[in-house]
Amino acid sequence: MKKIILATAFALSLFTLNSCERSFEEINTDTSKIKNPSAGSFLMPIQYEMGTYGYNRANDFTFDIMQVALAFPNEGNTISRYYFTESTGNGFWNTSYKWLKQVKELNEAAVKEQNDNYVAISKVLNAWIYANLTDAFGDVPFSEALRTEENFLRPKYDSQKDIYLALLDDLKAANSMFDVTKTLPEGDLFYHAETNTDGILKWKKFCNSLSLRLLTRILKRNGEVNVYQRINEIVNDPATYPIFQNNTEGATLDISGVAPYLPPVARPQDFTAYRASGEFFTQTLVDNNDPRLSKFFTQAKSIPANANIGYKGAPSGYALGTTFNYTPSNLNQNLAKAPLKILILPYTELQFILAELANRGVISGNAQTFYENGVKAAIEQWGNTVPADYFANQKVAYDGSIEKIMLQKYVALFFVDHQQWYEQRRTGFPVLPNNGGLLNDGNMPQRMLYPTTTKIQNYDNYVKAVQQMGGDNINVKMWWNK
Repeated sequence: MKKIILATAFALSLFTLNSCERSFEEINTDTSKIKNPSAGSFLMPIQYEMGTYGYNRANDFTFDIMQVALAFPNEGNTISRYYFTESTGNGFWNTSYKWLKQVKELNEAAVKEQNDNYVAISKVLNAWIYANLTDAFGDVPFSEALRTEENFLRPKYDSQKDIYLALLDDLKAANSMFDVTKTLPEGDLFYHAETNTDGILKWKKFCNSLSLRLLTRILKRNGEVNVYQRINEIVNDPATYPIFQNNTEGATLDISGVAPYLPPVARPQDFTAYRASGEFFTQTLVDNNDPRLSKFFTQAKSIPANANIGYKGAPSGYALGTTFNYTPSNLNQNLAKAPLKILILPYTELQFILAELANRGVISGNAQTFYENGVKAAIEQWGNTVPADYFANQKVAYDGSIEKIMLQKYVALFFVDHQQWYEQRRTGFPVLPNNGGLLNDGNMPQRMLYPTTTKIQNYDNYVKAVQQMGGDNINVKMWWNK
């Protein structure tokens, strides 16, 4: 007993001695964390996490809302029937703000290091993530967000207009900051700019191509904002504002399958479990005689013979009680297997942007050439070859309409986060069928509901945002679409 008491006293005396030599701050500092992380240490985690999350958003949300795929055989009350709840956007909201915080820390480290390339990259990443966030919800916390250390615990919701103007100004500033004579000191998953200066030039092209995405999104606000002028400033001055020229320059994320860069879907069988491809999307590719059919889908099967009957999906939002005399096509499990390429902002999207702008007379240039470049690039980015007579098919041939451009853009945006949904809301194309079981009176939802947590924790600012937007429901159109 005496030995135990003496040992305890000795331990306490050591603790007291050590405590006298160490300050309170030292004792309570987590030494497992990097005190002064470099700017470069933030980049690859942001790229991987947001890139793979965008893939998952396409898979879990966009495919359903845009009739690319659906739960089958029991569709139920799902997103594919336009059934939204407050939880529909929870994960997207929380994940976006989590990684926007990392982008902010990247920026702060880059400023401290006086590395303009990292500062510019942080502005591009911030614009990419924030634009997707505001396009999903409308007005969101922006200018006061991510500033808890400054006691902004309940940030205001900025108007979408103010957010867009700030992001576009940031992208313009970023373009002028890139130094294409220098490489990055650490890794880069998009362009490997740590190995050659051409990677920095590609970042600059990503910056300006992203500007064109955002400017095209707000075309309706020309006059209120100098949209056409800023578009032409970029398009007509490639020396100052370079943009993507081919598929190799598009913003993509290569997933090797080697840890830590694993596929977003852990088990390929989960990718296709209780699921079918959407009839509208599948039939569009069938009508095109698209060379990617077998890469994207399995063949449908007859019942009861179980024989292949070609590519035929299930109608999204089918009427309750519908029976099927065939087993619909499904998505190909290989789409979830490594190696795979995740699309962030592909070259094909830029070509369709230019095709639309030329068609509308916003820029000079041949809309048909841009359109055909977009169609070709969409096929080639998946490793397929464009058939020699592909544009002889009237389903594919350019006919001078915005509808045709947007239909092929819809196909090209396969697996690009929420972009199919944003573009359908903006233009009304493609016109998706109501197969008898859609909710919301068959009207495409225009936004996600604000998450429950922000309603509770930031109630006063939430109420102001709702009043400013005209309500917190899925049919409220946002600023760029009014």
